[in-house]
Amino acid sequence: MLMDRMDAKYAFRIEMLELLLEQMKPTYQVLEVNGHRISRYESVYFDTNDFELFHKHHNERANRYKIRFRKYVESDLSFFEIKFKNNKGRTIKNRIKQAATEGTIANEAEKFLQKKTCFSARDLEPKLGVDFYRITFVNRFRPERVTFDLQLTFKNNGVSQTMNNLVIAETKQERSGRSEFVRLMKQHHIREGSLSKYCYGISCLNEGIKNNNFKPDIKRFNKLLNDTTTST
Repeated sequence: MLMDRMDAKYAFRIEMLELLLEQMKPTYQVLEVNGHRISRYESVYFDTNDFELFHKHHNERANRYKIRFRKYVESDLSFFEIKFKNNKGRTIKNRIKQAATEGTIANEAEKFLQKKTCFSARDLEPKLGVDFYRITFVNRFRPERVTFDLQLTFKNNGVSQTMNNLVIAETKQERSGRSEFVRLMKQHHIREGSLSKYCYGISCLNEGIKNNNFKPDIKRFNKLLNDTTTST
Protein backbone atom coordinates (compact mmCIF):
# COMPACT_ATOMS: atom_id res chain seq x y z
CA MET A 1 0.00 0.00 0.00
CA LEU A 2 3.01 2.30 -0.36
CA MET A 3 3.24 3.09 3.35
CA ASP A 4 6.80 4.40 2.83
CA ARG A 5 6.73 6.69 -0.18
CA MET A 6 7.34 9.97 -2.00
CA ASP A 7 4.25 12.16 -2.40
CA ALA A 8 3.33 15.02 -4.72
CA LYS A 9 0.10 17.05 -4.50
CA TYR A 10 -1.89 18.94 -7.14
CA ALA A 11 -5.21 20.82 -7.23
CA PHE A 12 -7.62 21.52 -10.10
CA ARG A 13 -11.30 22.17 -10.78
CA ILE A 14 -13.65 19.21 -11.07
CA GLU A 15 -14.46 20.09 -14.68
CA MET A 16 -11.03 18.72 -15.64
CA LEU A 17 -11.73 15.32 -14.14
CA GLU A 18 -13.39 13.71 -17.17
CA LEU A 19 -10.53 14.66 -19.49
CA LEU A 20 -7.87 13.43 -17.04
CA LEU A 21 -9.66 10.12 -16.53
CA GLU A 22 -9.65 9.54 -20.29
CA GLN A 23 -5.96 10.43 -20.59
CA MET A 24 -5.01 8.17 -17.66
CA LYS A 25 -6.64 5.02 -19.09
CA PRO A 26 -3.56 3.58 -20.87
CA THR A 27 -1.43 3.72 -17.70
CA TYR A 28 -3.77 3.53 -14.70
CA GLN A 29 -6.69 1.40 -13.58
CA VAL A 30 -9.23 2.39 -10.99
CA LEU A 31 -9.23 0.55 -7.65
CA GLU A 32 -12.56 -0.93 -6.53
CA VAL A 33 -13.43 -1.41 -2.82
CA ASN A 34 -16.37 -3.73 -2.19
CA GLY A 35 -17.66 -2.90 -5.67
CA HIS A 36 -17.29 0.87 -5.16
CA ARG A 37 -15.03 3.01 -7.32
CA ILE A 38 -15.63 6.10 -5.19
CA SER A 39 -15.03 5.67 -1.45
CA ARG A 40 -15.99 7.93 1.44
CA TYR A 41 -13.41 8.81 4.09
CA GLU A 42 -14.08 10.42 7.47
CA SER A 43 -11.08 11.71 9.45
CA VAL A 44 -10.44 13.44 12.77
CA TYR A 45 -7.03 15.13 13.09
CA PHE A 46 -5.26 15.77 16.39
CA ASP A 47 -2.81 18.50 17.34
CA THR A 48 -1.52 20.19 20.47
CA ASN A 49 -3.43 23.04 22.06
CA ASP A 50 -1.12 25.55 20.33
CA PHE A 51 -1.13 23.74 16.95
CA GLU A 52 2.47 22.48 17.11
CA LEU A 53 2.00 20.00 14.26
CA PHE A 54 0.36 22.61 12.03
CA HIS A 55 3.13 25.13 12.70
CA LYS A 56 5.88 22.58 11.99
CA HIS A 57 4.37 22.01 8.56
CA HIS A 58 3.92 25.76 8.05
CA ASN A 59 7.56 26.40 8.97
CA GLU A 60 8.69 23.61 6.60
CA ARG A 61 10.23 21.60 9.40
CA ALA A 62 11.35 18.08 8.57
CA ASN A 63 10.56 15.12 10.83
CA ARG A 64 6.95 16.13 11.45
CA TYR A 65 3.75 14.21 12.12
CA LYS A 66 0.09 14.07 11.22
CA ILE A 67 -2.03 12.15 13.71
CA ARG A 68 -5.60 11.10 12.98
CA PHE A 69 -8.41 8.61 13.23
CA ARG A 70 -9.76 7.64 9.82
CA LYS A 71 -12.87 5.68 8.90
CA TYR A 72 -13.02 3.98 5.50
CA VAL A 73 -16.79 3.98 5.15
CA GLU A 74 -17.34 1.47 2.33
CA SER A 75 -14.95 -1.01 3.97
CA ASP A 76 -16.45 -0.34 7.42
CA LEU A 77 -12.90 -0.13 8.78
CA SER A 78 -11.44 2.44 11.18
CA PHE A 79 -7.78 3.07 11.95
CA PHE A 80 -5.61 5.24 14.13
CA GLU A 81 -2.96 6.55 11.74
CA ILE A 82 0.36 8.33 12.19
CA LYS A 83 2.06 9.92 9.17
CA PHE A 84 5.70 10.94 9.51
CA LYS A 85 7.49 13.18 7.00
CA ASN A 86 11.23 12.69 7.40
CA ASN A 87 14.15 14.93 6.48
CA LYS A 88 14.59 13.09 3.17
CA GLY A 89 11.12 14.04 1.98
CA ARG A 90 9.66 10.56 2.47
CA THR A 91 6.22 10.00 3.98
CA ILE A 92 5.96 6.96 6.28
CA LYS A 93 2.49 5.91 7.42
CA ASN A 94 1.83 3.55 10.32
CA ARG A 95 -1.60 2.55 11.57
CA ILE A 96 -3.54 0.18 13.77
CA LYS A 97 -7.15 -0.85 13.53
CA GLN A 98 -9.20 1.14 16.02
CA ALA A 99 -12.21 3.45 15.86
CA ALA A 100 -12.22 6.94 17.37
CA THR A 101 -13.25 7.02 21.03
CA GLU A 102 -15.16 10.18 21.99
CA GLY A 103 -12.53 12.52 20.60
CA THR A 104 -9.68 11.05 22.64
CA ILE A 105 -6.69 8.83 21.94
CA ALA A 106 -7.01 5.83 24.23
CA ASN A 107 -6.43 2.10 24.62
CA GLU A 108 -4.22 0.56 21.92
CA ALA A 109 -4.09 3.86 20.02
CA GLU A 110 -2.49 5.54 23.05
CA LYS A 111 0.17 2.84 23.29
CA PHE A 112 0.79 3.09 19.55
CA LEU A 113 1.17 6.88 19.79
CA GLN A 114 3.77 6.58 22.55
CA LYS A 115 5.66 3.94 20.58
CA LYS A 116 5.80 5.87 17.31
CA THR A 117 6.09 9.52 18.46
CA CYS A 118 7.34 11.73 21.26
CA PHE A 119 3.75 12.68 22.17
CA SER A 120 1.41 11.30 24.81
CA ALA A 121 -2.37 11.26 24.51
CA ARG A 122 -2.73 14.14 26.99
CA ASP A 123 -0.64 16.35 24.66
CA LEU A 124 -3.21 16.15 21.84
CA GLU A 125 -6.81 17.15 21.19
CA PRO A 126 -9.11 16.88 18.15
CA LYS A 127 -8.69 19.95 15.95
CA LEU A 128 -10.37 19.21 12.63
CA GLY A 129 -12.79 16.84 10.96
CA VAL A 130 -12.21 16.18 7.27
CA ASP A 131 -14.70 14.21 5.15
CA PHE A 132 -14.26 13.55 1.45
CA TYR A 133 -14.78 11.12 -1.41
CA ARG A 134 -11.76 9.42 -2.99
CA ILE A 135 -11.05 7.74 -6.32
CA THR A 136 -7.85 5.68 -6.29
CA PHE A 137 -5.86 4.61 -9.34
CA VAL A 138 -3.06 2.06 -9.58
CA ASN A 139 -0.31 2.26 -12.18
CA ARG A 140 -0.46 -0.83 -14.39
CA PHE A 141 3.33 -1.01 -14.84
CA ARG A 142 5.11 0.26 -11.73
CA PRO A 143 4.50 0.86 -8.00
CA GLU A 144 2.46 4.07 -8.02
CA ARG A 145 -0.94 5.18 -6.80
CA VAL A 146 -2.83 8.32 -7.70
CA THR A 147 -5.73 9.56 -5.60
CA PHE A 148 -8.39 12.15 -6.37
CA ASP A 149 -10.16 13.65 -3.33
CA LEU A 150 -13.48 15.38 -4.00
CA GLN A 151 -16.16 17.27 -2.05
CA LEU A 152 -13.89 18.04 0.87
CA THR A 153 -15.75 19.12 3.99
CA PHE A 154 -13.85 20.66 6.92
CA LYS A 155 -15.57 20.66 10.33
CA ASN A 156 -14.78 22.11 13.75
CA ASN A 157 -16.86 23.43 16.65
CA GLY A 158 -20.12 23.34 14.73
CA VAL A 159 -18.72 25.20 11.70
CA SER A 160 -18.17 23.51 8.36
CA GLN A 161 -17.00 24.40 4.86
CA THR A 162 -17.46 22.25 1.78
CA MET A 163 -15.22 22.70 -1.25
CA ASN A 164 -17.63 21.80 -4.03
CA ASN A 165 -15.54 22.03 -7.18
CA LEU A 166 -12.01 21.50 -5.89
CA VAL A 167 -10.13 18.23 -6.57
CA ILE A 168 -6.98 17.43 -4.60
CA ALA A 169 -4.81 14.91 -6.44
CA GLU A 170 -1.83 13.10 -5.02
CA THR A 171 0.66 10.71 -6.54
CA LYS A 172 2.38 8.22 -4.24
CA GLN A 173 5.53 6.44 -5.43
CA GLU A 174 8.27 4.31 -3.86
CA ARG A 175 10.77 6.89 -5.09
CA SER A 176 10.70 10.00 -7.22
CA GLY A 177 10.81 9.01 -10.83
CA ARG A 178 8.96 8.95 -14.10
CA SER A 179 5.22 9.32 -13.60
CA GLU A 180 2.69 9.59 -16.40
CA PHE A 181 0.35 11.46 -14.07
CA VAL A 182 3.02 14.05 -13.24
CA ARG A 183 3.58 14.44 -16.98
CA LEU A 184 -0.14 15.08 -17.44
CA MET A 185 -0.09 17.71 -14.70
CA LYS A 186 2.77 19.51 -16.47
CA GLN A 187 0.99 19.20 -19.81
CA HIS A 188 -2.06 20.95 -18.33
CA HIS A 189 0.09 23.55 -16.54
CA ILE A 190 -0.99 22.36 -13.08
CA ARG A 191 1.89 22.95 -10.72
CA GLU A 192 2.74 20.89 -7.67
CA GLY A 193 1.78 22.25 -4.25
CA SER A 194 2.59 21.32 -0.68
CA LEU A 195 -0.50 22.32 1.30
CA SER A 196 -2.13 19.33 3.03
CA LYS A 197 -5.86 18.93 3.58
CA TYR A 198 -5.27 19.28 7.32
CA CYS A 199 -3.37 22.55 7.00
CA TYR A 200 -5.85 23.93 4.46
CA GLY A 201 -8.76 23.08 6.72
CA ILE A 202 -7.12 24.61 9.79
CA SER A 203 -6.40 27.78 7.80
CA CYS A 204 -10.01 27.95 6.57
CA LEU A 205 -11.66 27.51 9.98
CA ASN A 206 -9.26 29.31 12.34
CA GLU A 207 -9.11 33.05 11.82
CA GLY A 208 -5.86 34.63 12.89
CA ILE A 209 -3.73 31.49 12.77
CA LYS A 210 -0.35 32.12 11.17
CA ASN A 211 -0.39 30.79 7.61
CA ASN A 212 1.83 33.18 5.61
CA ASN A 213 3.78 30.36 3.96
CA PHE A 214 0.55 28.72 2.84
CA LYS A 215 -0.98 31.84 1.31
CA PRO A 216 0.15 31.15 -2.30
CA ASP A 217 -1.53 27.72 -2.21
CA ILE A 218 -4.60 29.07 -0.38
CA LYS A 219 -4.94 31.86 -2.96
CA ARG A 220 -4.61 29.31 -5.76
CA PHE A 221 -7.22 27.02 -4.20
CA ASN A 222 -9.63 29.91 -3.71
CA LYS A 223 -9.12 30.98 -7.30
CA LEU A 224 -10.00 27.45 -8.42
CA LEU A 225 -13.07 27.45 -6.22
CA ASN A 226 -14.23 30.91 -7.26
CA ASP A 227 -17.60 31.24 -5.53
CA THR A 228 -18.30 27.53 -5.10
CA THR A 229 -17.46 27.27 -1.38
CA THR A 230 -20.46 26.89 0.91
CA SER A 231 -20.47 27.49 4.68
CA THR A 232 -22.85 26.40 7.42
